Amino acid sequence: MKLSRNLTDQEILNQIKSKTNPNQAISQLYSQHYGMLEHYILQNSGSEDDAADWIQEVMLVFVKMVREEKFRGESSIKSFLYSICKNVWITELRRRKSTLARHERYEGEKDQIDLGITEQISRNENLKFVMGLFEKLGEKCKQVLTLFYFEELPMKEICERLDFSSEQVLRNKKYKCLQSLTEQVKSSETLSQNLLKALRHE
Repeated sequence: MKLSRNLTDQEILNQIKSKTNPNQAISQLYSQHYGMLEHYILQNSGSEDDAADWIQEVMLVFVKMVREEKFRGESSIKSFLYSICKNVWITELRRRKSTLARHERYEGEKDQIDLGITEQISRNENLKFVMGLFEKLGEKCKQVLTLFYFEELPMKEICERLDFSSEQVLRNKKYKCLQSLTEQVKSSETLSQNLLKALRHE
């Protein structure tokens, strides 16, 4: 509906307070002040969709405050609407920033967890692969290589556990076991790489 004349601020307030037919008053608020409020939101990281949503919220807040006698016309309606818009939009930006920070923190923690799980799965797969090869070497080689590579025991302790006469004898045995292991996989480049990764805990 085209307005024959603009309502004064006081007439707008009276219409809103009357609750009978505030449409003319609210329509005039939109037509007169939408551009100003939209400009503020657009200049402060908002979009046109944000402006449409939050200007509606501004109008609802304004109507509620007028009806609750929290705005009595001490300032102009234009100034008051601008103040409401500024407050609600700053609150929304803070909420978004907080949500984004939580999301980034969660994604960072999730990436760390995912990486840890991936590494553990990889190590488990490598261990399973190598243990399968160890089974074919015989019990003594399996014990020597398991204690050295996976339990990471020093040579002296392995020597005592497995009753080798000296560390040199143990080193010779370990060398022969590794030679046998290498023989099993030398025909396959992929198997050789997997073996190296597993023994290095990669």
